[in-house]
Amino acid sequence: STELKETVFVIQSQSNSFHSKRAEDLKRDILKQAVNLGKELPTVLLIHQINRHEGAWTILPLMRDFSITYGRNSSWIFFCEEDTRIQVVKLLETLRRFDKSKEWFLGKALYDEESTIIHHYAFAENPTVFKFPDFAAGWALSIPLVNKLAKKLKSEPLKSDFTIDLKHEIALYIWQKGEGPHLTPVPEFCTHDVNSYKVDHCATTFSNFLPLCGEPVNKEDVFVAVKTCRKFHGDRIPVVKRTWEREAALLEYYSDFADNSIPTIDLGVPNTDRGHCGKTFAILERFLNHTSPRTPWLVVVDDDTLISIFRLRKLLSCYDPNEPVFLGERYGYGLGTGGYSYITGGGGMVFSRTAVQKLLASKCRCYSMDAPDDMVLGMCFSGLGVPVTHSPLFHQARPMDYPKDYLSHQIPVSFHKHWNIDPVKVYFTWLAPNTEESRNGKKVEYNREDL
Repeated sequence: STELKETVFVIQSQSNSFHSKRAEDLKRDILKQAVNLGKELPTVLLIHQINRHEGAWTILPLMRDFSITYGRNSSWIFFCEEDTRIQVVKLLETLRRFDKSKEWFLGKALYDEESTIIHHYAFAENPTVFKFPDFAAGWALSIPLVNKLAKKLKSEPLKSDFTIDLKHEIALYIWQKGEGPHLTPVPEFCTHDVNSYKVDHCATTFSNFLPLCGEPVNKEDVFVAVKTCRKFHGDRIPVVKRTWEREAALLEYYSDFADNSIPTIDLGVPNTDRGHCGKTFAILERFLNHTSPRTPWLVVVDDDTLISIFRLRKLLSCYDPNEPVFLGERYGYGLGTGGYSYITGGGGMVFSRTAVQKLLASKCRCYSMDAPDDMVLGMCFSGLGVPVTHSPLFHQARPMDYPKDYLSHQIPVSFHKHWNIDPVKVYFTWLAPNTEESRNGKKVEYNREDL
């Protein structure tokens, strides 16, 4: 009966009210299962409540705390997401197969089919050799490994400035260029839907593809701002018009040149090769001052972002626009040493009007016109105490930059970039409301496997 007490559950929770409630529900479920088993209760931690670290969500900065607090009396630390569903008895049976006195890194294995920019082209010769955990299925570290990582972190602080894909970066850190353990794949850690016929052997399942909390928000409640510039009017804007533009009721194109045929609006901000901070802040000012105050949501995308506004409206039904919400795919900068989180721009940045009001009422602005807009926004919101809210359904890269198994339990909201792909085909395969395109009266269905 000590096994459960020796397992520490860590839920990768967030402070936004929708997410914190889901994490609390999962915590209650784990404790209720423990009570029903008549066992001593395990420790269940919510990441967002471990407030000492802005970078708590990146987990490695917490290793020393975990080692000090649980290093003597525990056997396992089990990490999961708010939508992971856990069969506690099966989980204990699964962990029992592994010698808790040894260093173990357990999870459901993902791997790259081809080397990708989001993993800095790691293992370019053969990316399939390196395995990293799908957080949705849960993953576990034995206490001897936690203690070893804590010791290493004490003598060698984290070097990487950027946190881009946490699951890959954690696996790389644990692997230690081959000196540490590889991920051991555990078939009982699953991401099948809880109602699937495949889950009989599973200790974990995953319950959520695309959240919906009541009716989708109205089309008129979402204002879409597309950032473009004159040199891309000819090739990128036609893709937007052929794909997702029709899903948006309120949409404007912002450029460095007014082209009536699109039409684009010249914000009076010259185009910069990178950054676009000046342009993005001009868009935020315009949203606050020139759109209906009854429009609660702003979405800012690049001209090469592929997005489903239809799905975004479902997702936004779960968020309270009276809260300052800054939503998208979360990245981190300098989180081992203070730093801040930010929403990466290419996947789409979603703001509640409340968040825009709070930001513009502050004195936080671009330090230069070509500063990276997404990072400056992250820095500003961090200073204002407004949390970044992460959704894995937004993607800064293309579908082929993610493992197929990872995308298989998602209904994605966005992808980004037109490199070496047919972006129209990607949209109709992955994002269109019916994921099929009607051409000349014929329906053309695309196969995701081809992309």
